[in-house]
Amino acid sequence: MQPTLDARIERVDVFAVGLPVRRAFSISGGAVTRVGQPAVRVLAKVTDSDGAVGWGEATPLPSWTYETTESIVSAIRGYLGPAVCGIPVWDLDRLHRTFDQTLQRGFSIGAPLAKAAVDVAVHDLLGRRVGLPVSVWRGGRRVEEIELAWVVSSGGVEEAKASVEEGLSAGYRAFKVKVGLHSEAEDFAIVQAVRERVGPGFLWVDANQGYRPQQALRMARRLADLEVAAFEQPLPANDLLGLAWLRERSPLPLALDETLRHPQDLLTAVRLGCLDVAIAKVQRNAGLWLSWRLCSAAEDAGLELMGSGLTDSDVGLAASLHLFGAFGLRSPADLNGRQFVESPYVRETVKVEGGRARVPNGPGLGVEVDEEEVRRLSVPV
Repeated sequence: MQPTLDARIERVDVFAVGLPVRRAFSISGGAVTRVGQPAVRVLAKVTDSDGAVGWGEATPLPSWTYETTESIVSAIRGYLGPAVCGIPVWDLDRLHRTFDQTLQRGFSIGAPLAKAAVDVAVHDLLGRRVGLPVSVWRGGRRVEEIELAWVVSSGGVEEAKASVEEGLSAGYRAFKVKVGLHSEAEDFAIVQAVRERVGPGFLWVDANQGYRPQQALRMARRLADLEVAAFEQPLPANDLLGLAWLRERSPLPLALDETLRHPQDLLTAVRLGCLDVAIAKVQRNAGLWLSWRLCSAAEDAGLELMGSGLTDSDVGLAASLHLFGAFGLRSPADLNGRQFVESPYVRETVKVEGGRARVPNGPGLGVEVDEEEVRRLSVPV
């Protein structure tokens, strides 16, 4: 379908779907997935005035941030969806200005996960209209594949060892260990056990805001002996002074995730000397529009970029791959959705093999959504 300047957003539909869980997953804030319980993801479908359609995704994750299934569905259905109807599909700047006029920011951006679902759906729709992958119509991509990391989130050393073996057998050579779930001694023992098994492979740790400054410094000094590549989000997202204090003393590079909700947050963190590495994450930044800005700003500031997801199903996975491919991420990315959840609502989708994911080449996100299956998987909200 050829693009026209007259095409406008006509309708925004939202579906909460229950997806099968492959493995249990926890972070310092609590459970992300539980075996035997569906993992709920929110899918947004945007339709324009010519009938073209795009899909986006949000991950309700109260253990990571404040947005729940109910709040995301309500934000899209009652606020964002009605507000963006009538906007030209190509006007992404106006889309985001409308987002912010409809749901204002607090300390940082407001309701980023809900906004991300709509933003990604519009990007997908635009790509389908012009017949190009998202990363191509946004200006091109530097790499065609992204190496993925296997995530180790365990109840102890033996469980961690078993998880590493599973990752190695699946072809993964990079590993990310979730810390802050146990005592400092237990966290260190888990990371040590992982390092011993993976040898010189790429390894970093993520505390998901789980430490206090002195704890984090003790851990950083111990982990330095294990050649950990980065210490991700050791302190609470809004503790900028604590992060600056820690970075001055840490032998490990500090990577920030939860702190960087908006490109302005990145600029503030750079000015205060809080980080060495910026984590790119589509949902955290309300979608691809602001994520592109943040990644460009990080590059201009001379920071290393690493990538992460939010245990996305395949729509969100594809969106992240387009972003990371465009910026040519060199470090392995924590896009762990395939490790923990299934995506039965897709037909043609992302190819992952041997711990590497191909950036999709189909139009838009390059993922074909089966709407009948989406409706079958839908849960009441």
